[in-house]
Amino acid sequence: MSELFDAVDALLASRAVLPPPTERKRLRAAHGLTIDEVATALKVRRATVSGWEAGKTEPRPPERDAYARLLDGLAKLYPAPAGTAAPVPDAPAPATFTAAPAPAEARTLSTGQAAEAVPMTEPENPQKHTQHSAPAPAPAAEAPAPPAPAAAVRPALAAKPAASSRRPGAKKAVPKKTTASAAAVDPRFENGPLAVIDADADGQVSAYCIGGLVLDVPAKTIPALVDWTLTEARLGQARLHRNGRDADPILVLTASALERFGLPVALSEEERHAGRIPAGHKVVKQIERAGLQMTQRGFGPWARLYRDPEGSRRRCVQLCVLPWHALDVREWGRKDDPELLLTMHPADLVQYLGLYAARVMTPRGSTATTGLELMTALRPPTRAEKNPATGEFERAYNEDALTRLYPVVPCEVPDEHPILKGQFARHHLRTPAEMLMEEPYDWCRPLTDEKCANPYLVVVDLNMSFAAAANGLAVGLNGPTHLENNPAFDPALPGSWLVDLSHVDLSRVRVNGRTVDGDRLPSPFTPTGERPTGPAWYATPTVAYAVELGFDVAPIEAYVRTQKGRYLDSWYKRLRDAYVDTMADMGVTTGLTESEFLEAMARRKETDPTMALLETAIKATAKGAIGKLRQRSRGQVPYYEPYPALERVNWRPDIRAAVLANQRVGLHRKLMKTAATADLYPVAIGTDAIVYPSPGPSPLDVLPHTPEGKPAPGTFRLGVSPGMVKHQGTQTVLWAEQQFEERGGVFNISNLIKTADPTAGEGE
Repeated sequence: MSELFDAVDALLASRAVLPPPTERKRLRAAHGLTIDEVATALKVRRATVSGWEAGKTEPRPPERDAYARLLDGLAKLYPAPAGTAAPVPDAPAPATFTAAPAPAEARTLSTGQAAEAVPMTEPENPQKHTQHSAPAPAPAAEAPAPPAPAAAVRPALAAKPAASSRRPGAKKAVPKKTTASAAAVDPRFENGPLAVIDADADGQVSAYCIGGLVLDVPAKTIPALVDWTLTEARLGQARLHRNGRDADPILVLTASALERFGLPVALSEEERHAGRIPAGHKVVKQIERAGLQMTQRGFGPWARLYRDPEGSRRRCVQLCVLPWHALDVREWGRKDDPELLLTMHPADLVQYLGLYAARVMTPRGSTATTGLELMTALRPPTRAEKNPATGEFERAYNEDALTRLYPVVPCEVPDEHPILKGQFARHHLRTPAEMLMEEPYDWCRPLTDEKCANPYLVVVDLNMSFAAAANGLAVGLNGPTHLENNPAFDPALPGSWLVDLSHVDLSRVRVNGRTVDGDRLPSPFTPTGERPTGPAWYATPTVAYAVELGFDVAPIEAYVRTQKGRYLDSWYKRLRDAYVDTMADMGVTTGLTESEFLEAMARRKETDPTMALLETAIKATAKGAIGKLRQRSRGQVPYYEPYPALERVNWRPDIRAAVLANQRVGLHRKLMKTAATADLYPVAIGTDAIVYPSPGPSPLDVLPHTPEGKPAPGTFRLGVSPGMVKHQGTQTVLWAEQQFEERGGVFNISNLIKTADPTAGEGE
């Protein structure tokens, strides 16, 4: 009998009572514990604990008992705030109702207004289909709400119901406002810009939309899914500019959805190399039989399916195939967790991508591709204009946009460009006099005995440096004009200038009345920081900076653009606002003191993991888009053969060069002012990360301040706005010397300090 009692006791222990997911997170945060600390103590993965707090999964014995013990102890230390209902332990859902899994936590949209849970009610006019929604728990900072009645378990956080489900007895969701004004919601796209398509074990397909909304999808094939999206789903995003076009709806397909629709969960080696499934695949044949069309890329990780337009209305749907690595983990996820996006619950994933769409735009592929598309969306090349003679609307070009392809300039294009065919040997290394080499800094100098007196190396990193460099920059909008016979330099003309700057001597330059030792700074005219040795091609910002420093310049020839404009301003502002809003959601705001800013930055990723992903994606969007302006062939075609990127009107290497030149000289300008103010000189620079010797491990120990304690004017300033700096990392000088010794010489240590432990090397 005792054996039976022991078995019964084991069953009771296996059902240890746990508080609801939001209470679990509140208790952990109240004690200052990180997810990693809890995971280590319980000997489980970080993602496992995150899933418990999100309500996606539940712990099993023996971890469940230990987790319950931890939460019980924390609950005694940190009871629920007065005036709130006590949290109700998790219990099985009523037999008559099955609750959908909840997203990790409720988020705020771009307006900063939190969505609220609204009970579901019976529809006044039942439709052929209805919709349901995933529950959204209360924000972590608040105590969990008391349990709702069964009819209210599935709140709707999105707009009015529009699409449908064939599920009997389904209930209609009450409309819920998720933006600053309900009137701002375009009724055509009231369910958001995109949806994550998932299937359960019974084969029921669901579309997870923003705000917790979940739509039942009746489609059994990919063509039927596309038609459902075009006719019923009400997905998409309104144009960002009155002359632009609305964004096509995006469907993100999970592994279960691929299986449901007859697609492989993983591509073969041959398919990965081709970037698509073969034309003879059964799903491709279904698409053809249904009269749908695909782009020349075929059915790959980002597949675009469409029907002929109806008048001016596009009928196009883009599929983002998640298991085929459509979302590169280096841009959209975390490098240390390659499976993160694949294991993320659909409700969490759509919330993340929906926030990106709301703050940046609907994803169009990689972050770089999306960033480039954002330029066009904000500065459309054409508009409809009424012809007064005929009364008909005709296409007209916008003067502030890139509108057509123009001839290219040999010095501005990469080595494989067709225009260079026959000009150079196949592996000829072009010189600065043959090629425009405007790139970010990659510079390092030896640690002198003087600087070894400082025990630390502190790295500060410019926020969104490429985006900040694009702000206010005049770039060329038309084709090049060739100026020969020693033209006079005009800083107002964007373009490329062949000029000799080897005479510029920065060894004793005066800045703000003080002498600066320019030899201890990198040259502003080369990415390596070395002084030029002869004529070279430079973008306008670089030559203008030489003039600003007080030196004469005498161009030999130039390629300039006579039509110019601040084409990237609106692009910068969109990304700036997206970045600042996202950082604010993690507690990093513009009004913090420097000490508060450093503390907030250190804890931001633990504050909200989804916002941390969004921060990475926004930064990658800004950086990648600038690179796309001079996209290379990447082996798509043989050398000197045309490749698809060359057919884009925004394939403009001269604009990329101007942005990078502006970023580099802007950085050098701050280096000069910092040296003049505090006799402070860097030892390495990697793109936008600056390494300074420091008496202490914090940026506050090294960055110059006025006697009143404010940042010195014109120098590097800690803060969240683009162009300001954050703490990238800290190492010791002894650590750096050891690295030099092991690697046999001086190299750019900034690349290592970016990811190193700030205390590594101490005491060695």
